[in-house]
Amino acid sequence: MIADKVFLEIFNNRIQAAVEEMANVVLRTGFTAFVKETGDFGTYLLSPSGETFGSPLETGYNLSLGIPAEATIRSIEDWQEGDLVICNDPYATKGMVTHLPDIHLIKPYFHEGRIIAYGMCFVHSSDVGGKVPGSVSPSAYDIHMEGIRIAPVKLYEAGVLNEQVMRMFLDNSRIPEQNLGDLKALMAALNRGEQRLAELIARYGAERIEQGIEQLLEYAEMKARAIVREIPDGAYDFWDYLEKGPGGYPIRLRCKMTIEDSNIHLDFSGTDPQVRASFNIPTHNQQGHYMLVPALIRYFRTLDPTIPWNSGMIRMVSNYAPPASVLNPEPMAAVGARAATFIRLMDVITGALSKAEASKVPAAGAGQACIVMMAMTDANDGKKKVGVIQPICGGSGARPMKDGIDGMDFAVGHLRNIPAETVEAEMPVLIEHYGLREDSAGAGEYRGGSGIALRVRIVTPDTVMTARNMERMEFQPWGRMGGDVGTHGEAILNEGLPDERDLGRIDELLLQPGDTVTFLSQGGGGYGDPLSRNAHSVLADVRSGLLSIAKARELYGVVIKGTNVDEAETQSLRETMQINVEDFSYGPTRDQFEVIWSDEMQLTLGQALKEYPLALRDYLKRRTMDILEQRHADGLSVTTGEIVSTVSGLRNSIGLQGTGHT
Repeated sequence: MIADKVFLEIFNNRIQAAVEEMANVVLRTGFTAFVKETGDFGTYLLSPSGETFGSPLETGYNLSLGIPAEATIRSIEDWQEGDLVICNDPYATKGMVTHLPDIHLIKPYFHEGRIIAYGMCFVHSSDVGGKVPGSVSPSAYDIHMEGIRIAPVKLYEAGVLNEQVMRMFLDNSRIPEQNLGDLKALMAALNRGEQRLAELIARYGAERIEQGIEQLLEYAEMKARAIVREIPDGAYDFWDYLEKGPGGYPIRLRCKMTIEDSNIHLDFSGTDPQVRASFNIPTHNQQGHYMLVPALIRYFRTLDPTIPWNSGMIRMVSNYAPPASVLNPEPMAAVGARAATFIRLMDVITGALSKAEASKVPAAGAGQACIVMMAMTDANDGKKKVGVIQPICGGSGARPMKDGIDGMDFAVGHLRNIPAETVEAEMPVLIEHYGLREDSAGAGEYRGGSGIALRVRIVTPDTVMTARNMERMEFQPWGRMGGDVGTHGEAILNEGLPDERDLGRIDELLLQPGDTVTFLSQGGGGYGDPLSRNAHSVLADVRSGLLSIAKARELYGVVIKGTNVDEAETQSLRETMQINVEDFSYGPTRDQFEVIWSDEMQLTLGQALKEYPLALRDYLKRRTMDILEQRHADGLSVTTGEIVSTVSGLRNSIGLQGTGHT
């Protein structure tokens, strides 16, 4: 029960100020560009049981609510003042960490011998070893290929540095000096958080602060539950895909979202088995896991900006992620590119919410955060350099009452771009072009946000480029209520030259001086009938270079002559055009895929695979899809019964006995 709302409001603002200050310490003192420019780091205050009661909104990574820290905290049996724990292992931390580059530090905050709270922070390290520079490769098939693993261990014990642990971490990285600098930035942030909490205790007393922490969580829960009660009760199914999993087939993420009074249950049954690639998310089926709920907390915060930004917001969320699925893999599955999966998962939850609240939820955004990294030996000084060139996002989905945002998707709005001048100062490359992509936004009464165009020129021999999380290269961002799909992404080597070629997805690419790589990211899906869009809004997009005159005519029926709209011809053309107004527009690639692989067919395949050992499931899925797609190409029928018999036949052909564990 919240007895003193005045104190709680003051306390909330003091806590918010403290975590923002912690974040600014990291931002101003971090070493790597991915920290000091892009902002891929986080600073949090945790309750003694591990719930996040303080998290920044303005600086750094703000998808932190629902971090399951309790298991990690309990794994340290003898916390002392001056302790500092380091970890990055997703399996040892039971889902608190979700891939190896996220280096976490945890520090207990004591008062008179007892722990009042914990400070926690992380940076996404630009390299922690592994098979490729940057440590994240989509094709990695177990976690041992992705870098050094550190189970929770004391880096400092009672204020004394464990030099062996520090040395082990730094020696297993391609950028030890930068990693050390980032670690020191995290330590400074934790010390600042400890100082600010001590000041609050000195002013209000420890007991009142402990009560304030719990009441702040309760208050966020109360306000979030009030929003959930306004969502119509019911069960809402939605699914979407990651592209080009093992074997070239999409990886399906499926959710049934059930609303009952003020509770939400997310059932991910029907999601594909874990894959022999790095797209798995190690949630351990922790309830309200922070990789499962971002779309929900952003929905809550949009409708009520006064909700305290803490884990109380997701106390009413329960979930089921099937064991050995992409969202709950068995150890030691690869997890490095799990960001691609949680970004798509946000689209899935958004789609389910949209079925319940169509007038409040946007269309799909670009759906990627492609992190482009390079490694080379600088010809000027002979030093090995590894760094991020850019996080390439795209446009957000159109909203029910407003256009999408250009160049930035809601799903990854915490990421900042790196100025071209900074990139060129730190890495021997040339940024030839960086701007918005013409004709990329999904058409609609409200258009999607435009994508990004980036071209990088290589100047150093044997430069290695990686580009993880490239998605929506085929399956376009979906539109809503008559809105069209956004444009898919592209990557082009040596655009405009005789040896130009489409790169598709980039895993590891060797480049030489003079080569260029052009990235064209996705536009967001549109919302509403494009023929209802104000013609002068279409003209404004043409004048801004976001829309060509040809597409203005083709998509919107707007005729532009010179620099103005021809009103008479526009009216006449629009009267002859007809838009098929559908609730969801998925685009031809997904529509064609689901001609064979309907929801029923994919559910049947998933159920059939459960009968066989985990080690066979991904293989059996790929081979079954190969066989049945060929059958379809030959003009033969494809039914659910044939799925079961094909899976069984393939398994028998392998010659193994027994079903193994399920």
